[in-house]
Amino acid sequence: MLHLTPADYRVQPWKNGRGTTTELLHLTDPAGTTLMRLSCASVVEDGPFSLFPGLERNLTVLTGTGFRLTGPDLNLRCDPLVPVSFPGDVETWASETNGQPSDDFNVMTARHLPRPEVTVVQNASLPVGGSLALYALAPCRVNGKDIATGDLLLTTEPAHLSGDGFLIAVRSFGL
Repeated sequence: MLHLTPADYRVQPWKNGRGTTTELLHLTDPAGTTLMRLSCASVVEDGPFSLFPGLERNLTVLTGTGFRLTGPDLNLRCDPLVPVSFPGDVETWASETNGQPSDDFNVMTARHLPRPEVTVVQNASLPVGGSLALYALAPCRVNGKDIATGDLLLTTEPAHLSGDGFLIAVRSFGL
């Protein structure tokens, strides 16, 4: 089990220059092409999302009231702790922020890979199967180990979660 903390993360500007993201994990193939990226960002105002050709996106609002994502054939309400998926290469616009910032957790995966399963979990046993990334939204325990808010665990083993804290579980099958 690999345990990453905020000291391991990297803050970088958005592709569209309208904010920053905290990159938790970035997996690439030998040519440098993104296979999977996990990150956190804040949506603080209405505006365009960055384009990521060839990637599928999944977003989970962590704090705030959420917002709406719209684009061609896309109209999603992004509410707290409800994962939503959308293509990374479609022009997407955030609206209905109502001046309330919302922090979110993002999963981006290469389109040729199976889409990951993204869920919000608490006090659960997650069986083995694929790779599992667990992002702690509050202090909790995983397999008896204390995990702090903002920590990320990576494992291919079963995970037993305990405590009052929620985690975002990202199960991927193509990595």
